[in-house]
Amino acid sequence: MHIVILGCGRVGAALALMLEASGHSLAVIDRDRESFRRLGRSFHGKTVLGIGIDEDVLRKAGIERAGAFAATTSGDNSNIMSAQIAKMKFKVARVIARIYDPLRAEAYKELGVDTISPTLLGAGLCLDFILERPYRSVAEYQALPEVLAHSS
Repeated sequence: MHIVILGCGRVGAALALMLEASGHSLAVIDRDRESFRRLGRSFHGKTVLGIGIDEDVLRKAGIERAGAFAATTSGDNSNIMSAQIAKMKFKVARVIARIYDPLRAEAYKELGVDTISPTLLGAGLCLDFILERPYRSVAEYQALPEVLAHSS
């Protein structure tokens, strides 16, 4: 499957290397050419310089034949906008956006864009460790915005 990843930071680069090791075709988009160094010299996927809300940049990355798209930049707005473009304009089947703000992640999920919040995952894992509880599933950690919303 061809997969497009927006963001070549620690998460995007690690994801790209894992997917490439699994035999997938990849394109990684980043606005900083230096970020691609995280992929190493043995990376065989395509690197595209640009921003993920630019449809021409997405086309250069092969979005039109992509089976999946992951927005992994540090910017919630860029991630959600590019994920919406990938899902709605290019009809990519599997789209996910990393969103730091747990309440925004939940709101976007309700709008039909799958999200993952590293803030919730990290806090939930720490909570379970501190309270000496077994770790839960990702879905259970992602449901934690309900707890946050009720505490305000």
